[in-house]
Amino acid sequence: MELTSEKEPKLLIVTVQDTRIDAASALRFKDEMRRVAEGGTDPVLLDLHHVEFIDSSGLGAIVATMKLLAPARQLVLAGFTPTVEKVFKLTRMDTVFRVHPRVEDAIAAMQEVES
Repeated sequence: MELTSEKEPKLLIVTVQDTRIDAASALRFKDEMRRVAEGGTDPVLLDLHHVEFIDSSGLGAIVATMKLLAPARQLVLAGFTPTVEKVFKLTRMDTVFRVHPRVEDAIAAMQEVES
């Protein structure tokens, strides 16, 4: 599981470079997210624009990441592909997370909250 991270002022952006978060990769995803996010205090924006498939194990890994960060840090999601968006809507996970169509939209919304 390849993740890249980029530090912005008051925000950590983590981009999933793989096209799948599924049973085969969920554990590696959680481990990498823990490694990338450890020690920080800023909210985390998870960019999923490369992800074309996610299953229940992938959803569970994202929820586990949210719990790992909480309550001190927020996990915001952005960049759903149509298939991933459908899974989040069907499972109603889109009501659990703050979700934005694009990373830029998420950044703008998060900056509005700060002001």
